[in-house]
Amino acid sequence: MKTKVALITGGYTGEAEISYKSSAFVYSQIDKEKYDVFLIDITPQSWGYIDQDNQKHEIDRQDFSLNINNEKIHFDVAFIILHGTPGEDGRLQGYFDMIGLPYTSCGALTSSLTMNKGYTKAIIQDIDQLNVAQSVLLFDIDRPKASEFVKNKLSLPLFVKPNAGGSSIGMNKVNTWEELPKALDDAYDAEGTGKQVLVEEFVKGREFSQGIYRDSKGELQVLPATEVITTREFFDFEAKYTPGLTQEITPAEINADQKNRADEIIKEIYIRLNCKGMVRVDFFLQNETDKFYFIEINTIPGQTPQSFIPQQVKASGRTATEFYGELIEAALIS
Repeated sequence: MKTKVALITGGYTGEAEISYKSSAFVYSQIDKEKYDVFLIDITPQSWGYIDQDNQKHEIDRQDFSLNINNEKIHFDVAFIILHGTPGEDGRLQGYFDMIGLPYTSCGALTSSLTMNKGYTKAIIQDIDQLNVAQSVLLFDIDRPKASEFVKNKLSLPLFVKPNAGGSSIGMNKVNTWEELPKALDDAYDAEGTGKQVLVEEFVKGREFSQGIYRDSKGELQVLPATEVITTREFFDFEAKYTPGLTQEITPAEINADQKNRADEIIKEIYIRLNCKGMVRVDFFLQNETDKFYFIEINTIPGQTPQSFIPQQVKASGRTATEFYGELIEAALIS
C-alpha cells in the first residue's frame, strides 16, 4: 500500500498565488511509485480535491477525509505547502493535531510564534554570536503616534514591515523621515498580515538565505547558503518574483569560518524555536564586523523551481525527490 499524502496548497491571502506554484513543483517531484498524492486546495470558500475527471470532492472536515466513488480516503500525512494563513501561522497545524494527522511542518505553537517577527526576535536574541537589529514593535493602538515614537527610538535608515506575513509584502526601506508615514501605512494595511508593524534599523551587509531540516533519522541537515544580490534597494516582493532583478548564488561564496558559524547558529535557531520539517533562515553578514544578523525565519519556505530551498537541495547533491521523501518519512515517525 502506498502512503497517502495530502499535499496542502491554496490559502486565504494573496500569497496563495505562490502556494500554487510551490505545490505544483513539489507534486511533480514526489515519488509517485511510493506515495499516493492528493492535491488539496484550501480557500476561504472550500477545502477540496479535483480528480482526474475534473470532478471536485469536498474534504470532510471532521476527519480531513475524502469520499470518492463511495470510498472513504484517509490520509497518512499532510505535506503543507500553503504560504500565509492558515498554513503558515499554526491554524492548520492545530487542526491536524486535534484530529491526529501527522504533517511535515513546524507545530502549531512554533508556526504561530514565527509568523510574529518581533516575538521571534525576543526568543532567539540571546543565542551566542547571533545579533538582532535595534527595533520597535508597533501595535494598532500606536498608529496615531507611530512616526513620532519611531523617531525617538531609532536612527535612519530603517526597514518597515508587517510583523506577520511573508513574501516581503508591505515592506519598505526608509531613508528620510518624510518617507516614514507612508511606509508605516503600507505595513499596517498589508493584506492578511495583522495590525502590528516591526521597524528595524538598517544593517548594511551581504544577505543570505539558508535552509535546514530534520531528516528521517532525526539528524539536523543544514543546506548550503544562498547569497542574495538584488538590483533593487532591498529584497522586496518584486525582487523575489520578477526575473532578472536578483542574482542568487548557490552555494554562496563564503569562507570556512563564515560557513561554520552560520551552520551552528542556524541549528541553534531551529532548536530554540522547536522547529520541525524544513525551515529557512534569512540573515545578514554585516560588512564592517562580519557579524551574523538575524532577519527572519520562514517555516513554509517557497518551493518553486527558482526558490532558495530547491536550489540548495540541488547544491547539496540531493534530488528534490529524495528531499521531499525525507520530509514525508520524518513526519510519519515524529
